[in-house]
Amino acid sequence: MSRLDPRDPLVLDTQPVARRPGTMVEVERTAPAPPGLGTDVVGVPSGAPIELHLRLESVVEGVLVSGVCRTQASGECVRCLDPVTIDLELDLQELFAYPDAGAADAEEIAQVEDELVDFQPVLRDAVVLALPLQPVCRDDCLGLCATCGARLNDDPDHQHDQVDPRWAALEALHEQDSNATDAPSAS
Repeated sequence: MSRLDPRDPLVLDTQPVARRPGTMVEVERTAPAPPGLGTDVVGVPSGAPIELHLRLESVVEGVLVSGVCRTQASGECVRCLDPVTIDLELDLQELFAYPDAGAADAEEIAQVEDELVDFQPVLRDAVVLALPLQPVCRDDCLGLCATCGARLNDDPDHQHDQVDPRWAALEALHEQDSNATDAPSAS
């Protein structure tokens, strides 16, 4: 198990409130986004600023961290591939238990380590869950033409005259009939 780095902006020092139930301290900072904060389609770019406005409260079981995170995610519209920017403001709350608190689900509860807590997993879970699965540039985006790739937002009347392949044989008969009617008759 690796030790937490107190210089990491997403590692919070609980020393001012540790093991003193009822005490509270507020922490405000801007941290760079860690890599991989999002999905393949949309996410917070690595190094982008994340504003954290947090409150660390000492409780009997550990330290309760709650507050707000503000950042901006970017990606591509899944319909037309235009760039998409999404402003995120997320409410966060997580209990970090003391190692000796004897929590029933100790493996699932985040732990205080040497009076430090790693806030990155909490932030990652909140951001990924808040991101849309299929971001769009606007709700009524028409996307791209499946035939030629033209942007349908620029030309909503864009279309191609295509014969359904199931009617191709009938179209061929129609063309033969038209050719036979147009041919000069030998009388």
